[in-house]
Amino acid sequence: MEHNRRTLADALAPVKALFVQDAGAGILLILVAVAAMVAANSPLADAYRAMFYTPLPWTPIPKLDNLHLWINDGLMAVFFFVVGLEVKREMIEGELSNPAQRRLPMLAAVAGMAAPAAVYLLVAGSDAALARGWAIPAATDIAFAMGVLGILGNRVPATLRLFLLTVAIVDDIGAVMIIAVFYTGGLNLVWLLAALLVLGGMIALNRSNVARTWPYIALALVLWFCVLHSGVHATIAGVAAALTLPMVGANNDTMLERVEHALAPWSAYLIVPIFGFANAGVNLAGLGIEGLLAPLPVAIAAGLVVGKQAGIFAAIWIADRIGYAPRPQHATWPQIWGVAMLCGIGFTMSLFISELAFPGSRMLIEEAKIGILLGSLVSAIAGYAVLRMTTLSDSARAMERDAGV
Repeated sequence: MEHNRRTLADALAPVKALFVQDAGAGILLILVAVAAMVAANSPLADAYRAMFYTPLPWTPIPKLDNLHLWINDGLMAVFFFVVGLEVKREMIEGELSNPAQRRLPMLAAVAGMAAPAAVYLLVAGSDAALARGWAIPAATDIAFAMGVLGILGNRVPATLRLFLLTVAIVDDIGAVMIIAVFYTGGLNLVWLLAALLVLGGMIALNRSNVARTWPYIALALVLWFCVLHSGVHATIAGVAAALTLPMVGANNDTMLERVEHALAPWSAYLIVPIFGFANAGVNLAGLGIEGLLAPLPVAIAAGLVVGKQAGIFAAIWIADRIGYAPRPQHATWPQIWGVAMLCGIGFTMSLFISELAFPGSRMLIEEAKIGILLGSLVSAIAGYAVLRMTTLSDSARAMERDAGV
């Protein structure tokens, strides 16, 4: 009877895991991606595209003249603001605050960005028109990757779960730096100077121990407006503004964490899904095998599936072998391989970078989306399968203990 109960619990574990917090945002993104693909390949395809790209009858900011631009340059600035808050918290009091603890995830994240870029350039780099997309497979989607781990429930060691989260955070830092350095257009020095002055004002608020939240938020909006017109991508303003928020606010509470906790659900369950729905839809009509096997989607998918896992796994293995940093405790090499595969889920950041890499070329952006979706899907399924086969649930571990194994 006890064995039957444990077997039933194991069978239902993936279903129950769909409703836990770790899985929620990732599952929602999967549903949004499917909905976008259905909309883009149905009788609603023209309405789907028109909804995002038809010029608005009126806009308070002429530069943002359609809904797609408002989502990618406006709403996503809030997403990047939350990313900045998370990065600062981790740098000050989290896993990235300890030099010994951050060695391995930082090394793994760097290798996990360099290797996919190298694979991409190896496949598509000979075409100058495609070379700008080298960073597309370099990013890991936190929500998707953690969502897959959430579905696995308690089977994955806590140390490995924390390692994946830390790698993804460092990965986000790298993606933001790449966007700022490599995907910045012609600079408007007047607007850039204005942005720097506003940022300086926010830093002065921090140094003056201003404990109220509203001055920071008000100046963050002004900073976003200036950066939007400066030639630097507007979302960088979100990260820059987040880094100026103080850790301590009024009544000795943590201002940064308070703001992060207030915005994180909106970002994960509203902003990112809206972005995903607006950007993941690809019209497959007339695509054919030649479209799927075009250099751009193949390069991106290969970077995500092959480059990510190879770079991250090799970095961990070498660091452990030479004594630079030990692998996560209680994690086996097959489990680490499974997590390295999950890091090949690109989605949000990859879709975002594809829009910046090929401005004005809808065909290349659509091809990039195909590569992102295929690479992310293969990475998710492969990572899940490996971790499912190499980890044990609590009930299975209890059975081993009962049997004296």
